Amino acid sequence: MIVKDAAKWLRACIESAKAIASEIVVADTGSTDNTIEVAQSLGARVIAIPWSNDFAEARNRALQEMTTDWVLSLDADEMLDEAAIAKIPDLLEKTHAAGFQVRIRNYVLSLSDRIWDRAAIPNDSSLPAAREYPAYVEHENVRLFRRTLDIHFVGRVHESVGPRLTELGRKIEAAPFFIHHFGLAADAETRERKNRFYRELGREKIRERPHDAQAHLELGLAEMDNFENLEEALRLFRRARELNPRFGVGWFFEGVVLLRKGKYSDALKSFSQAEREGHQTALVAEFQGDAQYNSGAFSEAAKSYEVALSRERASPRLMSKAGLTEIRLGKTENGLRNLQKAIEMKAAEAELHDRLVLALVSLDRIDQAAEAAEAKLGAVFMQTSSDFLRAAALWSKAGEPARSAALLQIGLQLNPDNKDLQKALDELARTVGIKAF
Repeated sequence: MIVKDAAKWLRACIESAKAIASEIVVADTGSTDNTIEVAQSLGARVIAIPWSNDFAEARNRALQEMTTDWVLSLDADEMLDEAAIAKIPDLLEKTHAAGFQVRIRNYVLSLSDRIWDRAAIPNDSSLPAAREYPAYVEHENVRLFRRTLDIHFVGRVHESVGPRLTELGRKIEAAPFFIHHFGLAADAETRERKNRFYRELGREKIRERPHDAQAHLELGLAEMDNFENLEEALRLFRRARELNPRFGVGWFFEGVVLLRKGKYSDALKSFSQAEREGHQTALVAEFQGDAQYNSGAFSEAAKSYEVALSRERASPRLMSKAGLTEIRLGKTENGLRNLQKAIEMKAAEAELHDRLVLALVSLDRIDQAAEAAEAKLGAVFMQTSSDFLRAAALWSKAGEPARSAALLQIGLQLNPDNKDLQKALDELARTVGIKAF
C-alpha cells in the first residue's frame, strides 16, 4: 500500500490482511502523523518515497520492493473481508490467472448515492466497522495479481494493473471475496479536498493520454458529480464516446448530463445508444424512465421502470418511482401500495417519503399527506428545516393548527436560529391564535 497521514485507518487495514501476508510493504509519501510507527508496530516494512502527483508511479515504487509471488494491494481506509483469509491460499494454488478482479464495497451515507454508473445497495454487512452505514456501492478492480516484471500499475489517478494485464493478454478472473472501503463516507472538508486533487490529476492524465476514452470519462464524472460543472462534463463524455464509439458508459453519462439539463429527448437518444452498445443496466432503464416521466410520457416511463426493476429486483427506489408513475396513470390504489411498500423496505430513505407526500398532495388527500410528512420526521436519519415546514404547512391546510405549531416548535428546538421556522410559527400565531414560544 501507499499511505500518507493514515494512522486513523491503518491498524484495522493491516490487521485485516496480516494473517495471509508473508510480507507487508507500506510506502509512505510524507506522513506527519504516527503512520510510520503504527505500520512498523504491525510488522510492516516501511519505505519512504517521493510524491510526484502520480498514484501509479507511487504504487510501482512500492511494488518494486515486493519479493512474493503474489501481491494484494490495499488502501489504508480499506479492510479485507474476513472470509478472504480462508479463500485466498487455495485460490492462488489452483489458478492459472494473472490477476483477480476484486469487488470493493464502498460504504456511503445514503441509499440514493451513486458511484459512476453503480447504484447504492442496502447495507447487510455484519462487520462492526460497517454497521453504521446505510448502504454501499460496489465496483471492481484488480487488487490481487502475480508479481512479474511486466505487470505494473498504469494511470496517474484511478490507477490499476487491470489495463496492463489486458494489454498483455493475461487472464483475469473474478475473486470470490471482497474489500471494505470507508473513505467515501469521510467528512465534507476531506471529500472536497480530495475531489479537487483528483480533478487536477485527471487533467494531467488527459494531457498525458489524450486519446484515452476512459481518462475523459473519469474527469467528466468528477466535473459532474463533484463540481456540478455540467457543460464541461458533457464535453468530456462526448469526447470519450468520440474516441470510442462503442463506449456504452460514455453514452450513458452523456445522457445523465442531458437529463440534468432538462433535455429529455436528447437524453433518451443517448440512453438508447448506451443500451445498443451493451450498457444494459438498471440505471439506464431508470434514467430513461425519469426522462419520460419528466416529459409527461407516463406510460413509457412505467415500462422503463418495469425494465429497471427486472434488472435490480426489490429496489425500494425503483418501486417508489413506479408507484408515483402509476398514480399519474390513474392507477391510484396500486400506486399508493407500491409507494408504501417501498417505505416499508427502507424507511430511513428520505426520497421515498417525499414521493408518497407528493402523490397524496396531487390526489388532494391532505390529511394523509400531512401524516406521511410527519412520519418522515420520525424515520429518516437527518431531518431538515424544510421537512418541518412542509409537515407543518400540510397540517395547517388540513385544519390542524395545533399539530402544525407543535412540529414548528420541535423544528425550532433542533434549529433554534432558523428564521423560516420562526416566521411560520409567528404567522400561525397571528392567524389562528396559537401561542408562539
